[in-house]
Amino acid sequence: MSELPPFYDDLTACHDEVWRRLEEGVSDRNSAFHTPALGTVDPYGRPQVRAVVLRQADRRAGTLTFHCDRRSEKASEIAGTRCAALQVYDPAAKIQVRVDGTAELHTDSWFADSVWAQARPMNRTVYGISPGPGTALAKGGSYTLPETDEAIRDGRENFCVVVIRAERLEFLYLDRRGHRRALWLRSEAGWVETWLTP
Repeated sequence: MSELPPFYDDLTACHDEVWRRLEEGVSDRNSAFHTPALGTVDPYGRPQVRAVVLRQADRRAGTLTFHCDRRSEKASEIAGTRCAALQVYDPAAKIQVRVDGTAELHTDSWFADSVWAQARPMNRTVYGISPGPGTALAKGGSYTLPETDEAIRDGRENFCVVVIRAERLEFLYLDRRGHRRALWLRSEAGWVETWLTP
C-alpha cells in the first residue's frame, strides 16, 4: 500500500498543495490544473460551465487569472454578477480543488494592455474571429480568422483578462483509507481553515 501524502492530516500542507498545483497548472500544459472548469451564472439564473486556460495563480494575493473574449457569454455573465467559480479534478493525483470568489473583468486598462502585449501571436489570433463567439452559423466553418498582423492587432478590442479573487477554497483528496476534505474562507485576518466531512 502506498504511503500517505504529507498533506493527508495537515491543513497547512493541504493549503500549500492547492496553491502548488494551481501555480504548476499555469505553465504545465499536461497538468489537469491547466484547464479548470469555469462556472458562472447567466442572466436567467442558470449555471454555465466551460473550460478556461489558467494564466496566473498568485498565492500571495489569492487570485487566479484567465483570458477571454469580451464578446463571449462568459464575459457578460462575469460583468453582470461579478462572481465566478473554478473547479479542477486531477484523476492521477485523486485531488479536486474548487475556488469561488469575486471576478473582475479587465478590458480597456493598462493591465489588459500589458497582458495582451505579452500574449503569443497565435493566442491573439482567436480574438479576431468574426463573427464573435457564440454566434449561430449556417455551417461549422462559416467564420473567419484574422489573416494580417493588423487584423490580429485589431483583436485587442475583444480581449479581456479575468481575475478571480478567491473567497473560498476547497480541497478534496480521495483515498480508500479515508478521504480528506478541507475548506479555507478568506477573512480580514487571513484564511480561516477547517476540515470538512468528505
